[in-house]
Amino acid sequence: MQRHPMTKEGADALQAELQKLKKEDRPTISNAIAEAREHGDLKENAEYHAAREQQGLIEARIKQIENMLGRVQIIDVTKLNPNGKVVFGATVTVLNVETDEEVTYQIVGEEEADLKHNKISVNSPIARALIAKEEGDEVVVKAPSGNIDYEIVEIQYI
Repeated sequence: MQRHPMTKEGADALQAELQKLKKEDRPTISNAIAEAREHGDLKENAEYHAAREQQGLIEARIKQIENMLGRVQIIDVTKLNPNGKVVFGATVTVLNVETDEEVTYQIVGEEEADLKHNKISVNSPIARALIAKEEGDEVVVKAPSGNIDYEIVEIQYI
């Protein structure tokens, strides 16, 4: 079985979601199904069918999270000794050489990538270009719109 890297923060968030699904959402939906059953004929009971569909979605998400957690390798970047290099879990500030714009990304696992929160997958083109580089290095990222030159301004292991 192939293990997938994940930050401790990402694994903790999945564990919290799993607990909420099992301890709050699952009992709530079971109660909703029982209540809808009391309304009589199940064939024409929209509340019952909606609750059963919701139950299916919850159970599927529980299985998905348990599967993910079963095959992750949790990497705590604060405990690594990367010698100033960009590694999985690092938070990297880069400067777009052409536009002079700075942006900060954290390199995370595939399942926890979230561009809205500047968390990029270790498999993304920019992360692949940054891995093993150091502060001051310039990297070229092959983007659909063309090559983008970045300079690594800062690397943090937080």
